[in-house]
Amino acid sequence: MEAPDARAVVERLHKEAYYPIRVAPHVERRGWLTLGGSGRVRQRDLLAFSQQLATLFEAGLPLDRALSILEELAPNPRVKAIVADLLRSVRGGAALSDALAKHHPRPFSRLYINMVRAGEKGGVLDVTLRRLAEFLESRAQFREAIWTALAYPLVITTVGAGAIVFLMTFVIPRFSEIFADLGQAIPLPTQILLTVSGVMQSYWWAGIAAALAGVLAWRIWTGTPEGRLQWDQTVLSLPIVGQLTLKVETARFTRTLGTMLKSGVPVLGAMAVVGEMMTNEIVGRWVARISDAVKRGGTIAAALSEHARFPALAVHMVRVGEETGRLEEMLLKVADTFESDTRTDLKRVIGLLEPAIILVMGVLVAFIVVAMLLAIFSINELPL
Repeated sequence: MEAPDARAVVERLHKEAYYPIRVAPHVERRGWLTLGGSGRVRQRDLLAFSQQLATLFEAGLPLDRALSILEELAPNPRVKAIVADLLRSVRGGAALSDALAKHHPRPFSRLYINMVRAGEKGGVLDVTLRRLAEFLESRAQFREAIWTALAYPLVITTVGAGAIVFLMTFVIPRFSEIFADLGQAIPLPTQILLTVSGVMQSYWWAGIAAALAGVLAWRIWTGTPEGRLQWDQTVLSLPIVGQLTLKVETARFTRTLGTMLKSGVPVLGAMAVVGEMMTNEIVGRWVARISDAVKRGGTIAAALSEHARFPALAVHMVRVGEETGRLEEMLLKVADTFESDTRTDLKRVIGLLEPAIILVMGVLVAFIVVAMLLAIFSINELPL
């Protein structure tokens, strides 16, 4: 049952002459679309489904016919099975929001379901579907922009590290055998290089095991509520990464809330859904405190300034939106502003990071080359 809290569920059930034994929140898996235990459906498939459904519905097609067309256009068996199940439910008399919500584990997020339900109640399902498609598209573009910016540093780091490992484990050992056969003293840099190469060649498995153990320990630690909170708090406290993370979470918060309010979802219901969309648990707790303050009669802007550490610009723009009665539009403008700022800051950081990575890789390769040349020159007794 969709409700702001457990008390609202109990009151609603009492009105229907039911007396619950226990009421607990439903814990959903993160992600937009999943199907049983068969893995996640790709987000671009969900985006394509939403865009096509909005287009067919705007063209005046009945919902069941639109779903039957989408069943034929499904890109893979998982999406085809979901659309077929939705079509059966709709033809059986169920509303689209009820058909979306009946799956367990739920294929569609609460955001998706609540927006569709609000569109059905307001008689503007076509408009809501278009807004939902635009929301998913803007979120996908923002995520793609971030990964595109990070791609080049990741590639040069991987290639550079691979080249150094190849030199240390395959090339240097061949020279080590030559130097050992000659039996002459070699310079200190070359000795250091040969020692490191020998350790890497002999104990590479220990390095891999240590790395895997570290990753596993981190996953287990962040899998606990306390560990996740500590990790998210650490991320927010980092000098550059923390500011970028806060801007990303601010953009996610304002865009999700603005889209849901513009689609007719009640404020308290929207706040409950927005809290689940936050990837940082600390920010999620801020949203929960904001929701409680709004529930007690406060404004969103006052709750933002009192219970969260969102950027001051976002708080002021939300306050202006509440004062002028244009909160939904202002929230979406805040999202556009912080998404643009995030792209700009990320480009600036990566612009400084790329030369640093190249410099570090160049220094390591130069050390390897110089150490080998020193050994060769010393053996042949040539002046440098």
